[in-house]
Amino acid sequence: MIARRLLPAVAFLLPLLAGARDVPGASAAGTQHDAVFARYSPLSRSTEMIRRLLSPLNAGRVTLEATWPGHAVRQQSVDLSQEKFVVHVPAQAPAHGYALLVFVPPWDDARVPAAWIPALDRHGMIFVSPAHAGNDADVLDRREPLALLAAYNLSQRYPIDPQRVYVGGFSGGARVALRLALGYPDLFRGALLIAGSDPIGTAQLPLPPASLFRRFQQGTRLVYLTGQRDDLHQAMDSRSREAMQHWCVAGMTSINAPRSGHEPPGQATWSQALSALEQPVPAASKQLAACRARIDASLRDQLRKAQARLENGNHGAACKLLQDIDTRYGGLAAPRSVELMKQVSGDDLHSGTCPSH
Repeated sequence: MIARRLLPAVAFLLPLLAGARDVPGASAAGTQHDAVFARYSPLSRSTEMIRRLLSPLNAGRVTLEATWPGHAVRQQSVDLSQEKFVVHVPAQAPAHGYALLVFVPPWDDARVPAAWIPALDRHGMIFVSPAHAGNDADVLDRREPLALLAAYNLSQRYPIDPQRVYVGGFSGGARVALRLALGYPDLFRGALLIAGSDPIGTAQLPLPPASLFRRFQQGTRLVYLTGQRDDLHQAMDSRSREAMQHWCVAGMTSINAPRSGHEPPGQATWSQALSALEQPVPAASKQLAACRARIDASLRDQLRKAQARLENGNHGAACKLLQDIDTRYGGLAAPRSVELMKQVSGDDLHSGTCPSH
């Protein structure tokens, strides 16, 4: 579903509504229902989301579409004055600031399960989740910007430790959370993936620009939490973890919820997951450096092959190889992949159709 919605969601982002209200001061501890935010973040601007969350060639096509009459991409996709969130604030703030967990739900309402609150309080962790952002909502024009805006507004409202800002979700929400963790490792230092994950380095989950991906590889803690009897999502987790290992991602933890199927975790397993989420990522190692060198060498080889095909006049083969490179390596291949594709098709990256000769 994410892949089907991806490009249409970008092309029809909603307009920014001006005149946001001032954000009130920090509210009392406890659970606040129907919380409203007002401040917009540069990180939720559509151009920034396109840069981080789409592959370079797809980002170029969407940007070109925005220049067409009637297809302008607006910079903020939601009217925050109309959005509601649930926020849980622990009674005591840790000495160095609260932790923050932005939760992407699969359901439509904004809620925090009661069984999760004791562990949130022990960790000094604020919990926030939007309403009307479940699996039926568009990803790029709703679910992702709402998560980014929640993180921004709570960071403005409360003393948040920037080293303890996390994103999480359940089922389809976990898959969105992984996209956000991959594209925004400078904001989210970890991701709690409850019964939902995907491999990275694919059309659905392209790699971000190289500087961001380096931070993800070595600075992001990933916690996979899935029911022991949830065979489908256990298999999805396995494929995701294999891809993470291939792409040299250092910090992964897997937790099986005993005697559980596809359901939100209970109190004990949730507490275990939060503790794992707060663990530091392993320090850089020779193995990590060797893994990165392997990827860099493979990418250089693929780009050289594309250039050779182009120089030999085989534009169709060069184009197809560049599309494969864009899918697999994403932002790691830019700007060279974009430069070579422009030599194939001129400045027109929109059609995505390779020449036949």
